[in-house]
Amino acid sequence: MDLFAPSSDEEPKVEANAPLAARMRPRTVEEFAGQDHFFGPGRLLRRMLEADRLASVIFYGPPGTGKTALAHVIAHHTQARFVAINAAASNVAELREVLAVARERHRAGKRTVLFVDELHRFNKAQQDVLLPDVEEGVVRMIGATTHNPFFTVTSALVSRSQIFEFKPLTRDDVKAIVRRALSDEERGLGKHKVELTGDALDFLAEVSDGDARRALNALEVGVLTTPRGPDGLVRYDLKVAEDSIQRKAVVYDRDEDAHYDAASAFIKSMRGSDPDAALYWMAKMLEGGEDPRFVARRIVICAAEDVGNAQPLALVLASAALQVAEFVGMPEARIPLAQAVTYIATCPKSNAAYLAIDRAMEDVREGRVLEVPEYLRDASYRGAKRLGRGEGYQYAHEGEGHFVEQDYIPVERTYYEPTDEGAEKQIKERLEAWKKRKREKKSPDASPG
Repeated sequence: MDLFAPSSDEEPKVEANAPLAARMRPRTVEEFAGQDHFFGPGRLLRRMLEADRLASVIFYGPPGTGKTALAHVIAHHTQARFVAINAAASNVAELREVLAVARERHRAGKRTVLFVDELHRFNKAQQDVLLPDVEEGVVRMIGATTHNPFFTVTSALVSRSQIFEFKPLTRDDVKAIVRRALSDEERGLGKHKVELTGDALDFLAEVSDGDARRALNALEVGVLTTPRGPDGLVRYDLKVAEDSIQRKAVVYDRDEDAHYDAASAFIKSMRGSDPDAALYWMAKMLEGGEDPRFVARRIVICAAEDVGNAQPLALVLASAALQVAEFVGMPEARIPLAQAVTYIATCPKSNAAYLAIDRAMEDVREGRVLEVPEYLRDASYRGAKRLGRGEGYQYAHEGEGHFVEQDYIPVERTYYEPTDEGAEKQIKERLEAWKKRKREKKSPDASPG
């Protein structure tokens, strides 16, 4: 028997009037696009499929990245019976029935692959029903979920499954899928004689955000609703693409001038205390397909460089926005990013810390390298005292106001010069008071002031 023949027991059927994205689901390994990090030639899941030794797996990743599509590829290639259920519409009774049939087949030496779409929709009790049969190999489970399985799937089921994380498709992957749909006369749009312009294809690949389903839906809507020209062709241009996906093309190239110009305007608007301008430039970047993590990193840099100690919470908020944006992704990431941008733009500003580290680094590069004074050296190891390490060190917490008049660098240097802005004004006052105490200790007869 041919290893890659469709399962004789059951294979997924797709109706002729189903959406294009469903009709164009890949049937072969060669038709499947993306996820080369685990399904490319020689990769683990490809080897498991080629050997027809599939273990229980969980497919985890964003919508439209091929989780269900890959399950259908497996359905066509495996010699096991393939059964598909949707956790959102299923229940314990149906699950028990499926597992009972699988156990009968298992006793007869036959294998069953159970595909559970939206696995995270199963509650703990339903997942526990699956567990014994997964553990004993009665079924090989393929679970698909858009949610992190370490949060939404029981630890027992996770520990018995291989986790494969799906990444958003690349623009080239999406383009290949769109072209295949246009050329396929049996399942795709090949009979419609479509002329797809290059800028329309680029736009679909860009705005789909790695979601093949979104690109195919927009392609189908545009083709089926656009009148044919006198020559019988459907011209799918940029205007049709924009109408089909209900999104205007933003002139923004992530690799060239538009990228750097928008990022520059964004940072300068925050530095210049204009929250409205900063929000506009951020919106342009995000709408143009910019990675929200890139935007978040610019916010963090601005918080440290341009706000600094005038409002120390700016960096805390910016760091939190970076973490949240990375965790939730778009479109929700825009909200914490906007919070951080508006806060930073309206904060008091100081670049004193930024200037200070540059002065210090320049001193290190161009000046004489200073030795650490003996009393500041590490004295925690055996024999340190015999070398005089730490001798004469004064513990700051024993001084008045937790401060002692002690030098921490063997030459006089001033790198950090706090401003009178925001919280930095109080920092400046403290520093001046401490420096005055040092001067008075060194020159006890010096006149005040």
